[in-house]
Amino acid sequence: MRRGEAFLALTRDVTHVVHCAALNNDRGAGAADLRTVNATLTGRLAQAAATRIDGRFIYLSSIRAVVGPGFSGTIDEATPPAPQCAYGRSKREGEIKMLEAFAASGHGGAAALRLPPVYGEGMKGNLRGLMRLADTGLPLPAAALTAVRSLVSHDAVAAAVTHLLTRPVPPRPTYVLGDASPVAMSEIIRAFRRGYGRPARLLPLPASPLQLLATLVGRRASWQAFMATQICDPSLLVSEGWGPETDTLGRLEELARQGSGLPFP
Repeated sequence: MRRGEAFLALTRDVTHVVHCAALNNDRGAGAADLRTVNATLTGRLAQAAATRIDGRFIYLSSIRAVVGPGFSGTIDEATPPAPQCAYGRSKREGEIKMLEAFAASGHGGAAALRLPPVYGEGMKGNLRGLMRLADTGLPLPAAALTAVRSLVSHDAVAAAVTHLLTRPVPPRPTYVLGDASPVAMSEIIRAFRRGYGRPARLLPLPASPLQLLATLVGRRASWQAFMATQICDPSLLVSEGWGPETDTLGRLEELARQGSGLPFP
């Protein structure tokens, strides 16, 4: 069975499609594989769904479809898409193919949710790396942790999807998600260490030695990404009735506590 036919069969007797399958950028995948999975197959699934379903098609995308890791600023639905990596370009192309498929069918029920880093049980990527760093208890220079980031809980993402599936009016083409307030990297480390029952150990040391080291070992771009402030503005979806997570740091602390096996206070 060809892939197009397989997707038509898959969407038979389906009311809504929530598309969250993807090849992520933390697995070392090449540009061709990322494009095949995140763009080409997303487009084929959307084409099948546009002819089969009466409900909504919600595509879980990423802020990397809009900005690169080194971008500093606020991200909302009006931010011009300028992906800077193969993963981001594949997610942006997936958005385009999905929206084109539904526009061609005259169906207005498709939306892309652009997500910042998502936290929750089983999380991976940079947040998982920060969690492991916090668990070491090593002293860290506070000046290297000044960047502010928007995060989003997996529960809030699920609530956003449910909201868009049940809202009586069709969704907008794109939404940016994020918890109610962005948090500093230093606050993230403190929250994880509270959960692990460890002292914060953030020392008033300058960031310049680490910056120099990153430059010397050829990781300047990674350093710039680490120091970037990226704030997601979820006002559009909030205005339509969705409620973002308001206790980001408390949720991060709870995650670490669950991982450490410590009792709740």
